[in-house]
Amino acid sequence: MKQLLDFIPLILFFVTYKLGGVREAAIVLVVATILQIVILKWKYGTVEKQQKIMASAVVFFGLLTAYFNEIRYLQWKVTIINALFAIVLLVAQFQFKTPLIKKLLGKELQLPEKAWNTLNLGWAVFFIICMLVNIYISHNMSEEAWVDFKSFGIIGMTVIATIISGAYIYRYLPKDDSNSKDGEK
Repeated sequence: MKQLLDFIPLILFFVTYKLGGVREAAIVLVVATILQIVILKWKYGTVEKQQKIMASAVVFFGLLTAYFNEIRYLQWKVTIINALFAIVLLVAQFQFKTPLIKKLLGKELQLPEKAWNTLNLGWAVFFIICMLVNIYISHNMSEEAWVDFKSFGIIGMTVIATIISGAYIYRYLPKDDSNSKDGEK
C-alpha cells in the first residue's frame, strides 16, 4: 500500500498532462503529493525524511510550474533532487567514512564494508546518471518526451539499478546448505 501511494501523484500528473497541460498537471501533482503525505501520516503515524524532502520539492517546484505555466521548474526539480542524493551519498562515504546505504539497510543485511562502499558508490553514480539524462532530455527533446521520461524512464532506470544492486548483494548472502547432498548427519 505504501509503495502504491508513491506512484499515485506521478500517475495523476502524467494523465492530467496528457489530458490538460502543464499548469493543470502541476496543480494535480502538488495536491496529490500533499494528500499523499497526509495519508501517510494518518495511516502510518510518520513520514520518512526522504519523503518529506521529495514532497517539499514537488510542492515548491510544482507551484512555480503552475504559476509560470512553464515545465522547466519541474525539470529542475528532477535534476536538483538527483544531484542532492548523489552528493549526500558521496559526502557520507568520503567525508564521514560511512556509506549511507549501510545506515539505511544495515539492519536487514550483513555485508562486508567493501560491499557497502560499492553499493553506496553505485547508487551515487545512478543518481548522477539520472541527473545527466534528465538534463539531456529536458534540453534536447520535446516537453512531452520529458514527461514520458519523468513518468516511466526514471522508474525503469530505478528498477534496473535495484536489480543490479540485488544481484550484487546476493553474492554476499549466506548460502543455504539444506539442499546439498550432504544433508544427512
